[in-house]
Amino acid sequence: MSLGEETKGGHSGGIVCAGNFIVDRVHALSYWPEQGNLTHILHQDIGVGGGAANVVTDLASLGFPGGLSAAGCLGDDADGLFVRERLAQHGIDVSGMVSLGEAATAHTHVMTVPGQSRTFFYHGGANDDMTQASINMASYAQQGYRLFYLGYLMLLPGLDKLDGHGRSGASHLLEAAQKAGLLTCVDFVSSEDPAFQRQVGVALPYCDYLIINEIEAGRATGIAVRDSQGKLLVDALHKAGNSLLTGGVRRGAIIHAPELSLWLERGCEAITTYSLPVAVEDIVSPVGAGDAFCAAVLYGLHEGWPSARIAAVAHRAAAHCLGGATATDGIPHMSVLVEETKETRPAFG
Repeated sequence: MSLGEETKGGHSGGIVCAGNFIVDRVHALSYWPEQGNLTHILHQDIGVGGGAANVVTDLASLGFPGGLSAAGCLGDDADGLFVRERLAQHGIDVSGMVSLGEAATAHTHVMTVPGQSRTFFYHGGANDDMTQASINMASYAQQGYRLFYLGYLMLLPGLDKLDGHGRSGASHLLEAAQKAGLLTCVDFVSSEDPAFQRQVGVALPYCDYLIINEIEAGRATGIAVRDSQGKLLVDALHKAGNSLLTGGVRRGAIIHAPELSLWLERGCEAITTYSLPVAVEDIVSPVGAGDAFCAAVLYGLHEGWPSARIAAVAHRAAAHCLGGATATDGIPHMSVLVEETKETRPAFG
């Protein structure tokens, strides 16, 4: 069955989002203080974050027409219940969420200064105990799900760890998804772990599509993609993307940066899509913009859209996310993004 066909479960295909599920407490600061100094918290919001949580929630907000399921580990606590309830409110199947009584639900304090970047204070909790045994891949295939997303590698120790054969739990989980007939899509976290390149590298041969930012592409390949002044080196970004394909990514490497995105797919010409400017005063929080981009890409891949069209709506999804206080507040219906791409006509190269 191809993506988009009707399944026995009554929905058109479906996407499973597995990985990090985190309670995010987002604090807007008056300014970033020096160590030992005081800053004012101007506003606080609480939400459910993490790669899998953000992406599956964004897909629901986009009006994804198929089934949506969340898979991962939570603590048997109030935060775990909060995650389940928030996801269920969006019509997301949470039967794949496993409660671990001995661990707390992962949580993060996100510190932001309006118009600037953000800093995360993170406790991994139950996320750290997720392994390939936590997910029954055959069950999802039997239910008609066709796409499996895993995020974030390098923030899931139970999946990132290498075994005696040089394989990671993530590589085994992704292989199981592929054997069950699901298309696999993977995202990384922007970790400075010195083992980054080796640990993500072993998962690449079991990844159909890689959807990451430019920093992660550089760390995964050892290629500097920005110069000492922070300027994006587009040729180096192409080199990094091609290196990921050479390293085993089966179908495509999709790399996004604030300036542009690069879509490299086997047997196809590279597609560069330039970002539309967003006024600083319109940015409430940058948290989750990359996940919004990823969610739109998954939507388009599932529906079989052309790559250039997917990239265009993905940029619009990320731009809308910047206007929300939490990682998922600002996401509109996909019809809005499609209409905006018709009006703005983003540039492709």
